[in-house]
Amino acid sequence: MAVRTCVILLALVVVIVPLIGPGVAYERPPARKMYVVPADDNKDPNHPEQVHISLVGADKMRISWLTKDDTPAEVRYGTEKGQLGSSAAGTTRSYKYTIYKSGTIHDVIIGLLTAGTVYYYRCGSSGPEFSFKTPPSQFPLRIAVAGDFGQTEWTKSTLEHISKSNYDLLLLAGDLSYADRYQPLWDSFGRLVEPLASRRPWMTAIGNHEVEKLVFIHTEKFTSYNSRWHMPFEESGSTSNLYYSFEVAAGVHVVVLGSYTDFGSDSKQYKWLEADLGKVDRKRTPWLLVVLHAPWYNTNTAHRGESESDDMRDSMEELLYKARVDAVFAGHVHAYERFDRIYKGKKDKCGPVYITIGDGGNREGLATEYDEPKPNISVFREASFGHGQLNVVNGQRMKWTWHRNDDDQSVAADSVTLNSLATEPDCN
Repeated sequence: MAVRTCVILLALVVVIVPLIGPGVAYERPPARKMYVVPADDNKDPNHPEQVHISLVGADKMRISWLTKDDTPAEVRYGTEKGQLGSSAAGTTRSYKYTIYKSGTIHDVIIGLLTAGTVYYYRCGSSGPEFSFKTPPSQFPLRIAVAGDFGQTEWTKSTLEHISKSNYDLLLLAGDLSYADRYQPLWDSFGRLVEPLASRRPWMTAIGNHEVEKLVFIHTEKFTSYNSRWHMPFEESGSTSNLYYSFEVAAGVHVVVLGSYTDFGSDSKQYKWLEADLGKVDRKRTPWLLVVLHAPWYNTNTAHRGESESDDMRDSMEELLYKARVDAVFAGHVHAYERFDRIYKGKKDKCGPVYITIGDGGNREGLATEYDEPKPNISVFREASFGHGQLNVVNGQRMKWTWHRNDDDQSVAADSVTLNSLATEPDCN
């Protein structure tokens, strides 16, 4: 009886809290129905599930997965199918959230790996053989970009489109599972994305739906996210999994920021960002990208006036501008929007291009209301589900394309070719 009461109370919190949070000033059309992937109770308790990978430095990969039982964290791998001659061991953990207890979460780093190479691997002692391809060591580099996935039939459609894009890695601008405190949805999300996330590295940012704090009941923030999606923060000198950086293809430096942790000028994140950007040699690394959740620029009426957007921009924008960041990708607003190069709210040829890509398929629907007339800093905007593809052609040029999910068809609806600010004489 007590367990049933806890479940009812938790369900009420999950339903009521979002209704009183930010974003109630606009009306969203309904999304498609939820797409939940249940557990297969017929499989061995040692069977790996929710397998996903992420980059760790230039030549290593983190393999993460869950099992029902407490089993050792070991990965066998090799470059030929069925010939898994190398092995690595790692760590295991689990977590509790109210009455929920996770399965055993495994975390193993493998390497040294060769760039642009297919590796085959097995998680633990049972289960299938997976494979992944490491990113290339030089250009071109193909990056898929998405935000606010959730778990709906729109999400499933978007994932199918991304899977056909021949991408090298994926950047996810926060709001992964939309579990919203109902922890079994984290498990469902892991199963949903496994076919893609086990084959290419997924590099993620936190969103508001990852916070999952419950007053007096569960006071720790980001418990589920930090336990399940371990990013390479240690390798980049960060002290938090909520913000980190990495380099790929020997020429692209990616900074992932945390919109929902301290970002003031006296914060650890600010000081880390300042130091991280200061280490980037733009002669060796021509591209500098930033990923976060709450957009710093937005002409949609959704999520206006939030501290995570406005105050974070006021605090950190100058750092990004001085470093000549090429592009900033955000989620949160459930629509697509591309801005011109901007600094301090005005067009500036040496500022970043800001792109909102919070249209991955979430259950809350689209944000359809915009400021009218369209401000001149906004180039293209549309309230449709979709994803982005970034083709870094070489050290001077990259092409961005947004693909609208048009009745399950991926349609290229917006594109722009950008030159690296490191190569622009007027910006150096």
